[in-house]
Amino acid sequence: MDSRICKSRICRVPAYRQIIWYWIIILTFGLFFTVMLSGYCQWPLSMLPLRHRSVFNNETQMLKIPEDLGFSEYEWDRIQRALHWGEPDHQITTATMSTSPDHSTFLINNFKDSYYVGEELHATIVARDFTGMPKHYGGDLFQAKVYSDTLKASVFGDVLDHQNGTYSARFTLPWVGTALVAIRLIHSSEGVQVLKRIRDSSYIYYLGFFVGKNPQGARVEEKAMCNLKWEGVVLPGKGERCEYKDARTGTTWHCRKPRTLPCDALLYHNTDELMRDITTALDRVLMSRQHVDHWLKGDSRQIRVIASNSTIGTIKSCKPGMPTPTPAGFYMNDIWTSFVCATRHFGDVNDRTQCLKDKQIYTMGDSTLRQWFEFLCGAVPTLKRMNLYSDRQVGPFMAVDVANNILLHHRSHGAPRCCPDGPIAAMHYISNQIDDLAGGPHTVIVLNVLAHFTQFPVSFYAHRVYQIRRAVVALLKRAPQTKVIIKTANTGYKDLNRSDWLAMQLDQILREVFRDVGVYILDVWQMTACHYNADDLHPAQVIVQNEIDILLSIICPK
Repeated sequence: MDSRICKSRICRVPAYRQIIWYWIIILTFGLFFTVMLSGYCQWPLSMLPLRHRSVFNNETQMLKIPEDLGFSEYEWDRIQRALHWGEPDHQITTATMSTSPDHSTFLINNFKDSYYVGEELHATIVARDFTGMPKHYGGDLFQAKVYSDTLKASVFGDVLDHQNGTYSARFTLPWVGTALVAIRLIHSSEGVQVLKRIRDSSYIYYLGFFVGKNPQGARVEEKAMCNLKWEGVVLPGKGERCEYKDARTGTTWHCRKPRTLPCDALLYHNTDELMRDITTALDRVLMSRQHVDHWLKGDSRQIRVIASNSTIGTIKSCKPGMPTPTPAGFYMNDIWTSFVCATRHFGDVNDRTQCLKDKQIYTMGDSTLRQWFEFLCGAVPTLKRMNLYSDRQVGPFMAVDVANNILLHHRSHGAPRCCPDGPIAAMHYISNQIDDLAGGPHTVIVLNVLAHFTQFPVSFYAHRVYQIRRAVVALLKRAPQTKVIIKTANTGYKDLNRSDWLAMQLDQILREVFRDVGVYILDVWQMTACHYNADDLHPAQVIVQNEIDILLSIICPK
């Protein structure tokens, strides 16, 4: 009886309840995950967990995030802060709303009869538009200097943007004699916005030349459009692509597949750029000669500087990791005195030769470092240049002095490069070159990678520089006595593709990435910006000679 009741009624109730509870639990968890997933998918992209965020925007590109680039979130944030630049607070519809070099002025704030060497001079810049109205926002690019034509002397000034249309210029007065203040508008804030927008719009691409033979054995040459494979960088056209990925750096260059030849027939990289014209009529006016690179009319009072008991400059030997102040030094009689570390003028051939004795110097970078290679070949007559039958721009180049055991070697960095045809096989990524060097106390490496990257997203440049940093850190770990020198950007171009503002942005990244790495930062930005010679990406020999003096002072410190 009890057994029958248990089977028919009493024991079945708990079983039903169990089933009901199971369903309640399943439905509850299902509802919970549905709500969570729905909410997750509706978050803005910036709210998604960083380590799982990847967005595809077309068939070839993928959005890069700080971790993909190699940086921590802290490092990337630091880079972003260094790149921050003021901008107009309203829409610009006419060029008359932009900063006018003819209407903008400057005034010396603390003018007096005389100053002592080492004192500071302060000036205020007031930006005005083409109607003469003062501007109330910042973002203009000004360059300032104090100079003396008679003394062939000059010093770079620091310009602070107050974001309200006014700027403060600060100068150190380092020489005895007279001087004048000069300030020029490189780009208006409106022009800077054009540069930024065009840079981020993927308007440039290149040509690859493929060489092979047809079935009859005749030589065939075909060309195809090529570009960097990166988020936001477009490869025009449709159809199959050839990809060329560097296994060590992760960098991919790709081209449209040629009509008949295979992908491995790519021999030459033509970097005579092909550009999409994405500028507006207003853009072209804002970047025209009337708006770009003009000296301001301002305070023309002469400054008189007298000797003082205080010492100016530094007696510290050049060491890695030293910060670059503003000013970083000054010219006097066309000779640069550094405020970074104690440098000297290597005017004697024997001094240069003895400094380079038993050294292997590797320069890796663009044509501004090729200038250094060529200068040293002329400045040290015992260096004999070898004919490697290499491309005249890409290299590699080599010079040797057997008696003094000197090796001088230069090679261009890898693509992208903006110059005529060059063999692909000769274009090596700098980080790979460094990985292949043993290093040591007799090895000096000089790096520069800037001028050919101004048309690309800053994220790509940061990634490229990070790869170089990784290689440098590994080199200094295995051979800590190796000297690694980073040459900064030159001033030079003021046009849409390679403007000083674009170069300055990359220069900021370069300095941030190599901060605290144990390398020497050789600042040439100030040296090229304040000299009386006209700006040129490839500066005058007198400037190059002073750059080489700093290089030799690092190699052979006092």
